[in-house]
Amino acid sequence: MKQLYEEYKPLLCTIAYQLTGSMADAEDLVQDLFVKLTGLDLKRLYDPKNYLCKMIVNRCYDYLGSAQKRREQYTGPWLPEPVPTDVADPGAMLLKKDMLSYGMLVLLERLTPVERTVFVLREALSFDYASIGKIVEKSEGNCRKILSKARRKVGNPGKAIRRRQNQRVWIEQFLEELRRGNVEKILSLLAEDVIVTSDGGGKVTAALRPVISAEKVARFLLGLLRKYQGVQYRVIGINAEDGLLIRAGGQMTVALFQLEGGKMKKLYLVRNPEKLTWFKNL
Repeated sequence: MKQLYEEYKPLLCTIAYQLTGSMADAEDLVQDLFVKLTGLDLKRLYDPKNYLCKMIVNRCYDYLGSAQKRREQYTGPWLPEPVPTDVADPGAMLLKKDMLSYGMLVLLERLTPVERTVFVLREALSFDYASIGKIVEKSEGNCRKILSKARRKVGNPGKAIRRRQNQRVWIEQFLEELRRGNVEKILSLLAEDVIVTSDGGGKVTAALRPVISAEKVARFLLGLLRKYQGVQYRVIGINAEDGLLIRAGGQMTVALFQLEGGKMKKLYLVRNPEKLTWFKNL
C-alpha cells in the first residue's frame, strides 16, 4: 500500500485539485481514500491506476455536490485555491507539467462534474478514451461527445495546459509602471476588455464584482497601490506559471495573470486568507 501511495499520490492529488479547485481538500480526499483502502491488496487488481482514479473521482463528485451550496452563499466571486509550485510542498504532491492553467481552472466552474472530469483527464493528463470511459462509466463515444461539449463551454482547449512561460519580465515591467503612475503606459499593457476578479470570501476587503475595461482596471490598481504603504512584491511559481505574492497592510494577496499578445487579458486576485495557507512561510 505504501508503494502505491507514493507512486500515485501526485496523480491523484492533481486530479482532485483540478476537479475541486482546493488543494487542501484534494489532499484530504486522497488521504481518506488510502485510509479506506487499508487492508486491500491492490496488487491483485488488474489496473490499480484506473481503479484509484475512479475512486478519487467519485470522492470529488461527493465533494462538489456539498460544495455547490457553499459557493452559492459565498461572499463575492469564488476563485480556486492557488498553490505555490516552485517549492517542495505542495509542489511535490502535484504533476506540475500536467496542470491546467489557473485561468482554465476558473473556467471549469462552468462544467458539470462529469464534463470537468473528462476534460481534466483528457486535456491535462492525456488519458485515452477507454480509460476515461471506465473511470466515468461512459462509453468511449460518449466521452468524446462530453469533451467536445466541455471544450465549447470553456473555449480553446489549446490554451488549457500551462506550458511554463517566463512572464517575469512582463510582470516586473507592469509593476514598475504602476509604481511610476504612468497611466498611458499602464493602459498600453492592458487589453481593452481586461477583467480583474477578486476573491476575499468576506474575510478581507475585496471587490465584490469584477472590474472590467482598461481604464477602470488601471484606476482600480493605482488606487490599491496608493492605499497601501510598504507593499512587498515577489514573483514566484504559482500553479506552474509566474505570478505575484503580495504583502501589504499585514495581509497577503496572490495575483495570477492571463496574457494575450503581450497585454493583460485577465487578472485574478486571491485575498481570502483561508485559501493562502500554503504561502504563509514563503
